[in-house]
Amino acid sequence: MIGILDLFEDAEMEWTPEAMAERLDLTRSTLYRYLKVLADAGLLTSLPGVGYTLGPRIAELDFRMRRSDPLITASRPVMAELVGEAPGIALLCRRYRGLVLCVHQEASRGVSFRSAYERGAARPLLRGAASTSILAYLPAAVLRKHYETAPRDFAEAGLGADLDAVRTHLRAIRQRGVAVTKGDLAPGVTGVGAPIFDAKGVVVGSLSLTIGEPDLAPERLAFVSARVASGATIVSKAIAPTPDGHI
Repeated sequence: MIGILDLFEDAEMEWTPEAMAERLDLTRSTLYRYLKVLADAGLLTSLPGVGYTLGPRIAELDFRMRRSDPLITASRPVMAELVGEAPGIALLCRRYRGLVLCVHQEASRGVSFRSAYERGAARPLLRGAASTSILAYLPAAVLRKHYETAPRDFAEAGLGADLDAVRTHLRAIRQRGVAVTKGDLAPGVTGVGAPIFDAKGVVVGSLSLTIGEPDLAPERLAFVSARVASGATIVSKAIAPTPDGHI
C-alpha cells in the first residue's frame, strides 16, 4: 500500500487501476483490496474519468504535523527571529529516505526571490546548504553507500572527484560548523546551513538561511553563519528529551 502512495509524484498525480497494476505488478484482486483500504482511510480518492488521486486525509495529516511536530514547533520562533535579523528565507529540512525534505519555511517581508525548497519538496543530499550541512554529518558507512551509488553526482555537485576528496570537503564544513553555498540551487543567492541533531547525536535535519545576494562581505557572512549555527543548536537542544523522557 505504501508503494501505491509512492506512485503519486509531481509528473504523475492521477492513476488508473490498470496503470497501477502494471507498474506495481499486482493482481487485480490484490490491488483493489489495497485501494479500498486506502480510500476508506481518506488517503486516496477516485474521480470518474480521472482515476485515483491523493485524498483529503493527506491534507489533514499535514495540518496536524505543522501544529504538533516537535521539530517544527521548536524551530518556528528561532526561524522567525533569524529572518528578522538577516533578511532572507529560513528553511527547516529533515533527512528523509536519502533525500532532504523541507518541512517549514519562514521568510522576511519583501523578499524578492523564491526558495528552491518549498514545504513538502524533496531535494537531493548533494546540493544546497540545507542539504550539504546534513551530508557532512552522516556516519562514514552511510556516506560511503551514498557515494558508491552515484559517484558522478558527487563530482558534478562539486563535492569531490573521489571519496577521499568528498571527505575532505565535508570535513571543512564540520570545522566551520556551517555549509555555505552560492547559487547552488538558484542563481544570485547565498545559502548558509547548519545541522540539527537528536538526543543521540544523530543528524536529523538542518536549519538554513537563503539570502538574495551572490556574495556576502566576510563580516556579514560570519554574522549570518553564527546566527544559523546558534539557531540550529537551540533547536537540537529543544528536541532532546529530558531525563524524565519528555521533550
